Amino acid sequence: MKRLIFLLFAASGLSALQAQPDRWQQRVKYDMDVDMNVNTNRLTGRQKLEYWNNSPDTLHRVFYHLYWNAFQPGSMMDTRSRRQGTILNGQNPDWDVRVKDRIANLKPDEIGYQKVLSLKMNGQPVSYEVLETILEVKLNKPILPGSKVVFDMEFEAQVPLQVRRSGRDNPSTKVRYSMSQWYPKICEYDYDGWHPNPYIAREFYGVWGDFNVNITLDKKYIIGGTGYLQNANQIGYGYETPGAKVTRPAGDKLTWKFTAPNVHDFVWAADPEFIHKTQKVRDDLTLHLFYKPTTASAVEWEDILVQAVKALPYMEKNFGAYPWKQYSFIHGGDGGMEYPMATLLYGPGAWLHEWLHSWYQGMLATDESQYAWMDEGFTQYAESRVEGWLAGNNGFTSADIYRGYFSLVRSGREEPLTTHADHFNTNSAYSSAAYLKGAVFIEQLGYILGAQQRDKVLMNYYNLWRFKHPNAGDFIRVAEKTTGIELDWYKDYWVNSTKTIDYAIDSLWEEGGKTNIRIRRKGMIPMPIDFQLSFHDGTKEIHYVPLDLMYGAKPAENDIPRTVYPAWKWTSETYTISTKRRLMDIQAGEIDPSQRLADLDRRNNKIELRKP
Repeated sequence: MKRLIFLLFAASGLSALQAQPDRWQQRVKYDMDVDMNVNTNRLTGRQKLEYWNNSPDTLHRVFYHLYWNAFQPGSMMDTRSRRQGTILNGQNPDWDVRVKDRIANLKPDEIGYQKVLSLKMNGQPVSYEVLETILEVKLNKPILPGSKVVFDMEFEAQVPLQVRRSGRDNPSTKVRYSMSQWYPKICEYDYDGWHPNPYIAREFYGVWGDFNVNITLDKKYIIGGTGYLQNANQIGYGYETPGAKVTRPAGDKLTWKFTAPNVHDFVWAADPEFIHKTQKVRDDLTLHLFYKPTTASAVEWEDILVQAVKALPYMEKNFGAYPWKQYSFIHGGDGGMEYPMATLLYGPGAWLHEWLHSWYQGMLATDESQYAWMDEGFTQYAESRVEGWLAGNNGFTSADIYRGYFSLVRSGREEPLTTHADHFNTNSAYSSAAYLKGAVFIEQLGYILGAQQRDKVLMNYYNLWRFKHPNAGDFIRVAEKTTGIELDWYKDYWVNSTKTIDYAIDSLWEEGGKTNIRIRRKGMIPMPIDFQLSFHDGTKEIHYVPLDLMYGAKPAENDIPRTVYPAWKWTSETYTISTKRRLMDIQAGEIDPSQRLADLDRRNNKIELRKP
């Protein structure tokens, strides 16, 4: 019933906007017809874009992305990449090894470009200026609040030689076309205004809407991508209804007709040698796999479908329902890159991470330029959870994520998570911050709130903010409302600064029939403290000290008796806890025995005492 409600919502256009509380959303509808020439690697296209201005603002101009213009010598992406090659991380240049200085060496028939041939708003020509990867459109008439306009565009493009994400003819994967960022895409306008981010390296942000895309190309090619194929029995190649006779029209080309409801982007890939496999998970969901056995064996590729069927119930239970009717795992040009209803994969190893982006990039879709850690970090965390579950464990299992964050801190290259994704000084610092520190944020939140409470937060976040582009403050407010614990301090320290956590056992002594243990805060980030005492007789005690800034305490997480103390004031460097047991009874004392606290030096977190 919930999925039926969602599908009605996704198809309803303006009515969908009225169903979203708390924040207005712009809305789009794309109708595109493109014709690809596989000999010249060029396409021509027509785009009709219906644009609803649901903001309270009058818009005097609009912006489009022209992503492929980045793949030209001297572009901002080229300049930035070559600059990164002059920065060393140890002995290694900081540049993305897939890009390096390759753009500078592209020949005229290898570069990428997107050229707008004509553009009209409501039938009237408008003036525009190409600013490399951004098209600035100056409107003859403003777009008023609550109104809809229609843009009609003719464009042409050349598919670049595979460099990054999109492109053609990767020599390793042998995939002919990876068609991401392939069409002129209107920029997002939200409560922060326009987001005309030049394409430098990363990331993406788009407007929710519906896509109708007709792709015409050589009949021998097989396409996988976003959306539902509407003329499957004319196409075949594994899309046809079981038992149906495929009747292809005459001619050398086929037109593939796709529709995609309530997505913010559209990707496709094409190759004449794609092997297409499907797996029906339930009546309203089919998984698709497109691959060439070049970077891995057929068995490795097809195991994706087996593992995906196993993982989906756990994913939906912990992170929310998957709402669309299909998902495609597609062998592509490089790396792994997520898109609505589909991912492009260099090899089969990254399938889980990219699919989990369907939740944090596909449905929640924070502005990845400003909040990359809320997409990559949350996805990295979810991947670790699911990997652990598939391996027979229950929970976040990747200690490597913590070690990677610690390595970032010790490198001296760390920048705050608030840094714009393109503006990190080094690629390595961006990756470690967005993926690793972002993942630690969620696991450590389980330490602060309790794991069960944290899981409730994640589900409430999904239920409230899917299809609404939330920001960091929105997530924190969900957590606070769910648990009754104040968390602005956690965001301020972990996200807005590069301060670190370090607690130590300072001293132990007996006094007045009790054993006292003094704990010292050495780092700049204050935290609540779980402290475990283990005794020689095999018993244990948990001592819990909440932080004053929380204005609350997490519930007990296990059956071990727990002593709760008055809150530790964040301005105090030390705090003393005590037990009625004798000092000679203690076998060990440990700060954070669960090791979820990102304590930079755990060597001073534990003390062991010999039995007298």
